[in-house]
Amino acid sequence: MMLSSSTTKIILDLDTGIDDTLALSYILASPNAELIGVTGTYGNVIVDHGVANDIRLLKMYGREDIPVFKGIDHPSTAESFEVPPDSAIYHGENGTGNAEIPAQSDRQAESQSSVDFIIDSVRKYPKGELVIVPTGALTSIAAALEKAPDIVDKIRIVLMGGSLTQPGNMNPFTEANISQDPEAANALFATQADITMIGLDVTTQVLMTKEDTQALRNIGTPVGHFLADMTDYYINISEQEDADNFQGGCNLHDPLAAAVALDPTLVTTLPINLMVETEGPQRGRTIGDPTRILENPKNTKVAITVDAERFTKRFMERLLTLAQTTK
Repeated sequence: MMLSSSTTKIILDLDTGIDDTLALSYILASPNAELIGVTGTYGNVIVDHGVANDIRLLKMYGREDIPVFKGIDHPSTAESFEVPPDSAIYHGENGTGNAEIPAQSDRQAESQSSVDFIIDSVRKYPKGELVIVPTGALTSIAAALEKAPDIVDKIRIVLMGGSLTQPGNMNPFTEANISQDPEAANALFATQADITMIGLDVTTQVLMTKEDTQALRNIGTPVGHFLADMTDYYINISEQEDADNFQGGCNLHDPLAAAVALDPTLVTTLPINLMVETEGPQRGRTIGDPTRILENPKNTKVAITVDAERFTKRFMERLLTLAQTTK
């Protein structure tokens, strides 16, 4: 794919379930994006499974030139990780809605850790050229900043996670990605890193419908069928598990974060110094930090409105093109 003169370099930090797959697809289909690496974290699946999904997806898209790295495989306050039951329900046992990725690969992840790859990449590129897009637990990102505090002033992060104005999707307070490692998320927000939070405030306003998946299926390619089957699972399970709040499609959580990394004008944001509750019944809640309320500049920008029509139109145009042109 030809890269435009205003290309943004991207690292996707994925726990590759369904919406992570859609985010990866969106970035690969974006002419103004250069994906320099995929790093694996835990959440929708364990790290090894997510990395295997990433490798097969990149093979499917003919992009085996993009390296894949393993990240930390458990929360910062635990010694192991098991996929939560809700994740297995919403993303299927294989992470892609039990739809089989139409590609096989013997490729392995790189020997370098995702933490070191992120550090080296931030150091390598001038400030503003590279964006890290985490769509799962923030363990590896927080570890990179702890290991290399010199990158804090250069790193730009657009993350999917949290919620400021809406209830959580794990409980009334907590969003799923933040809930995986509240301590790591709290440590990240406490830094002076340039962070944009794409949370449930906006991701619940952007949908993919059965009409959209049928358009992908109608293309008649293996990629189109795979994306349609995978996303139909997500739509169906969203309706089955949360019928009262079902809006006619599945939320495009991770793709919106990927899109904002390339085009910040898709959302409006509120500058705020955030914290994450790490104890008690509200553990995992993202909220303003009362101890830093007077500190400026505010390092985190929380998306509070989204141009849903512009984003979803662009999202489907790029996915349809990708499905049609992938051999």
